[in-house]
Amino acid sequence: MENQATAVVENPYGLEALWAQGDFVAKTTLIILAVMSLGSWYIILTKLWDQRKLRQSAKVVEKQFWTAPSLKDGVERLKKGDDFRNVAEDGLRAASHHDGRLTDRIDLHEWITMSLMRSADTVNGKLSSGLWFLATVGSTSPFVGLFGTVWGIYHALIAIGIAGQASIDKVAGPVGEALIMTAIGLFVAVPAVIGYNWLLRRNKSLQDGLRNFAADLHAYLVGGARVGGEGGAARAGAPAAAVRK
Repeated sequence: MENQATAVVENPYGLEALWAQGDFVAKTTLIILAVMSLGSWYIILTKLWDQRKLRQSAKVVEKQFWTAPSLKDGVERLKKGDDFRNVAEDGLRAASHHDGRLTDRIDLHEWITMSLMRSADTVNGKLSSGLWFLATVGSTSPFVGLFGTVWGIYHALIAIGIAGQASIDKVAGPVGEALIMTAIGLFVAVPAVIGYNWLLRRNKSLQDGLRNFAADLHAYLVGGARVGGEGGAARAGAPAAAVRK
């Protein structure tokens, strides 16, 4: 059999045609959806990176911080700028500077507790930052796409009315292009919703670990021992009363 040449026919419809033939509203809707998608992926990737760093820091804390001869030595073993180091430094600072007119009415236990809670809340706030954008994109991008679809169908009906006939070639193309908007809206929403729920679940485990670290640090600063800990820092070093001297 002789090979028959296959004619390549360009698709007169589709996303490219939608952009080329779309008006200002259609193009603006596409741009908004593109920004939502890029923003969602940026937040997902950056938050995964931040969570990875914090998870690695938690492993370093368990292996090096709690095996140090004292809390100050344990802090020095952590990298500068590390979130766990910041919490530990705030706890040491609170234990060493419990004086003054404002703090002399607050006992040491409450003063260290407030300091560690503020420090831990700061880290938790960093982990949760940006998740509101994922939630917003996941809930609104389908409606943005639907708006583009309604606008496209509206213009398609106007074109059909002007042409004076509703043949399949007059209806299928414009309506199909309009429905692309809905598909893009769903394409943007699904990763945002999945990413939001996934990051939220991972944040919970990291925040629990950070709270446990702050609780152990508080127990050592106040009582001189880590709760249930067997590391060197739980036995060695001085309690908060000695740290203040």
